[in-house]
Amino acid sequence: MGDHGESALMAGLSGAVTAFGHRLMARVYYADTDFSGVVYHARYLEFFERGRSDYLRLTGVHHTELAGGKHGERIVWVVRRMEIDFRGSARIDDILTIDTRTEEISGARIFMAQQLKRGEEVLVEAKVEAAIIGENGRPRRFPKEWVAAFMPKLL
Repeated sequence: MGDHGESALMAGLSGAVTAFGHRLMARVYYADTDFSGVVYHARYLEFFERGRSDYLRLTGVHHTELAGGKHGERIVWVVRRMEIDFRGSARIDDILTIDTRTEEISGARIFMAQQLKRGEEVLVEAKVEAAIIGENGRPRRFPKEWVAAFMPKLL
């Protein structure tokens, strides 16, 4: 039996790794909005989380494998710090682009920059500091193969 196009659909579902990092497209649904019809401020965090998670997934880092102990112990990602600049509002049915890029990796920490745009208009920007920790709650160094996968490809 063929896959009936599911593999192509799944490939688009996670966005794409780009020369600068990762790009994901998302539609604004009714559930994303508040009573005024604009995206509720906390929902932008969810759009950014999807961007980061799909970036990880496409570079071969899967949350379920990490939590399952694939690297010898259970490892999880945590957001340590986030800075957000709201510039504009998205509305129901808007098609958004979430761009994620790695700015730096230092020990157990990764520093990422994210933009959420409608067309060319930047609506929200975020700076994110995340880390990986072991099951004991202590930071774990990034594996070398992850550093190569997450650092942007300079042209």
